[in-house]
Amino acid sequence: MTSIVLYKGNLRTELTHLQSGTLIENDAPTDNQGKGERFSPTDLVATALGSCMITTMGIKANTMNIDLTGTKAEITKIMKSDPRRIGKIITHIIFPTSLQQLDEKQKQILENTARTCPVAKSLHPDLETDIQFTWE
Repeated sequence: MTSIVLYKGNLRTELTHLQSGTLIENDAPTDNQGKGERFSPTDLVATALGSCMITTMGIKANTMNIDLTGTKAEITKIMKSDPRRIGKIITHIIFPTSLQQLDEKQKQILENTARTCPVAKSLHPDLETDIQFTWE
């Protein structure tokens, strides 16, 4: 078992990661009867994409002796209705200036690694993704 989800009432759940004991609470979004005081389940899906991209790039970067510290992903989730679902995830990955010296081949390897991370490969093909990379 990976995790436990406990309904706390008022459209809030508590998620427990069993291996680490880490807790996350989430809420239904304000546009769907929730308080929006925490990540919504669909926020977590969209955010997982960015986290997975950076993590897998970090793994690859380690094998290339590249330090990705300071790299960030800005995530925008766009919902659709009928049926209600995530319609598009925009992921903008921004690399710090310390990585400007990387050559084009190194950049392409890292970008390809991000595009093929496990979460990206797990998303339904109907879900539109827009992935942008900025090498500051």
